[in-house]
Amino acid sequence: MYLEYFGFTEMPFHVTPNPRFLFLSPTHEEALQHLRYGIEDKKGFIVLTGEVGCGKTTLCRKLLEELEARSEVDTALLLNPRVSETQLLRAILKELGEETKARSKNDLIDRINDVLLERIDQGREIVVIIDEAQNLSFEVMEMLRLLSNLETYDQKLLQIILMGQPELSEKLNEKRLRQFRQRILVYYNLKPLNREEVQMYITHRLSLSGSNGRPRFTRRAIAKVARGSLGIPRMINHICDKALLSTYVRNGGEVNYWDVRKALKDINSLK
Repeated sequence: MYLEYFGFTEMPFHVTPNPRFLFLSPTHEEALQHLRYGIEDKKGFIVLTGEVGCGKTTLCRKLLEELEARSEVDTALLLNPRVSETQLLRAILKELGEETKARSKNDLIDRINDVLLERIDQGREIVVIIDEAQNLSFEVMEMLRLLSNLETYDQKLLQIILMGQPELSEKLNEKRLRQFRQRILVYYNLKPLNREEVQMYITHRLSLSGSNGRPRFTRRAIAKVARGSLGIPRMINHICDKALLSTYVRNGGEVNYWDVRKALKDINSLK
């Protein structure tokens, strides 16, 4: 609605995880470096946690873009963690483009082992990324631990990245998962943005959307966005989108404190 009014080429505050809009705050940059390091050094298990809306999925898409640009890397992205052990194994094979008639768990593990050995022999790397990993069952996590045992004399056959909400950390601290926890060699917890980073985040997204300096968010507006969003990028997007709409409705040229206040009131009324 306000696209033409402000001269945007596209909506600046979509909530979809578009890696082109990724804002690399210090914590997001560090998280991405941890992921890259874990893959390049073949650490086996890599865990990334963070609150809902912190940008984990966007970082995941950015990482996938980088990995898919490397011809020697095969990736498997699993978005539905609520699966059984055999469903997990079949999903990994399917993502890797492999068909199988194997039915039992052991036969599927043997098939995955054969596929991985064949690809490693061809000089390839295999990375499995599981989103919303806090929803994995204990049995499936044990299966992942067994898959992490697949190795040659000098390297792991599979790099596994688990991305999830803080509940994932709580689950990993359970006594029954202590063997699993010992396998995790790279771990990073994604933190919310501070006030200064919120301002840079807003400017970043406006600029990518074709803004030529208009509209400007006032200092009080940015402070209100930072407090209301708790520094969570997804919440920043919700608030800024509604604040821009408020500015448009009153034919304003800058987003002020009252526009953000109205946006927060609208959002809170939906809870």
